[in-house]
This record gives sequence, structure tokens and C-alpha cells, in this order.
Amino acid sequence: MAERLPPLYALRAFEVAARTSSFTRAAQALSLTPSAVSRHIKTLEGLLNCRLFERLGPRLQLTVAGERLAQELKVGFRIIEQACAPFRAGTGDLRLKAPSTLTMRWLLHTLDLLKLSAPEMAIQLASVWMDFDSVDFYAEPYDCAILLGNGQFGADVHAHKLFDEWLIPICAPGWVRTDLAEAELIHPTADRRDWRRWLAAQPCAARIDLDRGKVFDTLDQAISAAMRGHGVSIGDLHLVANDVRDGLITLPCATAVASGDGYYLVWPRASRHAHTLRELYECLSRLVPTLELPGLEFLPAAG
Repeated sequence: MAERLPPLYALRAFEVAARTSSFTRAAQALSLTPSAVSRHIKTLEGLLNCRLFERLGPRLQLTVAGERLAQELKVGFRIIEQACAPFRAGTGDLRLKAPSTLTMRWLLHTLDLLKLSAPEMAIQLASVWMDFDSVDFYAEPYDCAILLGNGQFGADVHAHKLFDEWLIPICAPGWVRTDLAEAELIHPTADRRDWRRWLAAQPCAARIDLDRGKVFDTLDQAISAAMRGHGVSIGDLHLVANDVRDGLITLPCATAVASGDGYYLVWPRASRHAHTLRELYECLSRLVPTLELPGLEFLPAAG
């Protein structure tokens, strides 16, 4: 039976290349050269007697056979990883994936507090930039993740809300108050979705030109730019509330709008860490920042 199986190195090279859509990125992940990855995949195509990729210039596109094999291998390698996990050193650590802004503005400090109150709960944190938060527990080496979304992360995961996202304009304390229509806007995302969601609940929306302003990759960058007086950004009230209390950030408008999304702790339904993950959720829930700021109005998500 073993003689009929393709080499594991070839299967792994294909699985990573399929997931990253790049021989170069697959080579970096596997500490190989791109030519080595290409050779491994050609070996696999020869053994399986089918093409797995269409090579369209610099782009790679999976064939129908390649898509089917990639899906099966994703599940297969996850099963192998789970089978080996109990025998590896340090497997008591929970591997947690979290978005970078949440990590810097809440999670790092929260995990430090968690070490004091629950030292037996070891967390291995990976802070990752994600335009739209996601995790693939079959392909990524994590036991759990904190994701921003609407709670619909798939039928095969548990999702427990930590807190809702409340959007509100923010700026430096010395900002000279002007009409938002004249202010220099700061956008945390290229698609300007956060300002758009907040403005959908405001009567001044028609006067705001969202095509202008500075655009950043992350909410944390946008918050930092606003704190330094470069304009008015939109922020998550939970993540800036302490800075507002400390006088580092000012709220030029007293209206917070629910985005409709929230931060959720998610993990696979079949996780062997289920009991510990429920404990982690309870601990994190108790450490959510409060929104007790004077004079704020809270509006539901528009539409």
C-alpha cells in the first residue's frame, strides 16, 4: 500500500502551493527553492497522471483535479498534525491567532493579566494582519482565533462573542474642531468601509466625500495617525476607550454606531482543547474594556 502513495514531500509542496497560489510563497514556507517546489509538483503530476495547475504566465490556477486534491490534502494534513500533536514538546500551549490591531490595543495586556490570574493557561499568540478576519483550522497551525465578523464562521467551529464593534470618529486632543465635511479624513482600510458604516447612521452623510483623505492598512496605524494630529479617523470604541480616558484621544462626535460585527473567540468543534477554550473565553470576557464614557449616544447598525 505504501508503495502506491506519492512521496509526502511532493504532497506537502502541492498543498502549500495550492493554498498560497504561488511556488515562491510555498518555497518560503517550506524552506525550499521555487524550482524545488516546481519539481516536486511535476513529480506528483507524473505519478497521478494529471495536471494539477494551469500556469498562466506568473499566475497559478488549480485545475479541477488540483482543486479536489487540495481540499482532500488540507483535511489529511490537519489529521496528521492532530495525531502528532500529543507527542510534541510544549503541546500544552493554546495556539491563538488574532488580528494585529486587537492584539496591540487590548489582547497583549489582557493576556498579561491572564498570566497572573490563571498561570496554568499557556497561550502562544500569533498576531496577524488580516484585511478580513479569517482562519482555516485545517491549513493553519492554530487551536483558536479571535476574529472580527458577524458570527457566521462556518458550521464546523464554535464562535463565542467577546464584544461588539462600536465605530466612532477619533482625533488628537488639540484638533481644531471643524465640520467633518472639511476635516482631513483617515481611513483604516482601503475600501473605507468603517467611515461608510458610521456615516450611514448620520444626517451629515451626504456632505462627506469618502474619496478624499489618507488610507492605511490597519486600524492601529489609523489610530496612531489620528493621535498625532494628522486628521480624523474612525475607531472601535472598545479599543480606544482607555486612550480617551487618559486624554490621548478626543471624540469629536459623541455618537457611536454599531457596525453589525463583533469580536469572537472561535475554535474547531472537534478540538481536544474544548474545556480549556471555554475557560479562556470566560476569562477574556471578564477583561473586556468598558464603554463608560460620559455623554455618548449609541446607535444600532444602519439598515
